[in-house]
Amino acid sequence: MKRRDIEKRLRQLGGQFDRRGGNHDIWLINGQIIAVPRHIEINEHTARGILRQATTAAAM
Repeated sequence: MKRRDIEKRLRQLGGQFDRRGGNHDIWLINGQIIAVPRHIEINEHTARGILRQATTAAAM
């Protein structure tokens, strides 16, 4: 999955870009930190985990 697709979904869930970490971009959703690897392509399992974490954070 493309990183830009994950970032688009994070914005739809109310996520906000916070800062760049060492190898990850840090996003905030309702005060919860979501780390997104800074790769063009992100493994499907990793992407699914990021979106699951973001969906849980958005539901809070």
